[in-house]
Amino acid sequence: MAKVISVNISEKKGTLKRAVPEIELKLRRGIVGDAHAGDWHRQISLLAEESIDTMRALSPIPLDPGVFAENINTEGIDLKHLPVGTHLRIGETEVEVTQIGKECHNDCAIKKAVGKCVMPTEGIFAVVVKEGVVRPGDEIEVLK
Repeated sequence: MAKVISVNISEKKGTLKRAVPEIELKLRRGIVGDAHAGDWHRQISLLAEESIDTMRALSPIPLDPGVFAENINTEGIDLKHLPVGTHLRIGETEVEVTQIGKECHNDCAIKKAVGKCVMPTEGIFAVVVKEGVVRPGDEIEVLK
């Protein structure tokens, strides 16, 4: 069973995301209280714990949830191979995958410390299709 491991926000752009008990997803907005919320195609970012674990093995710095600027850490789902347009039910919400990976801006601190970063190739982005709350432990399902 795929599930949510952590949910993370940052109130200001350019600051590390921090784990919170829950996040509220809004249509055409993204995550309430997150600096990256807005009416655009990258409202929410997701990254698999499995991807972070490969980096943890190489990293001299701690890689806590949110360090890659991801909003939702997942387990048990191969995010990087989901096609754009895939719908995911996450707890009571639904999101649509809009982008796989992104350019790593100005060689982030992780890339500088480890030599690579997984977010550009393994992180995904989505928009909110159905509003609601997401919490750690919520189940994730790929919708057909």
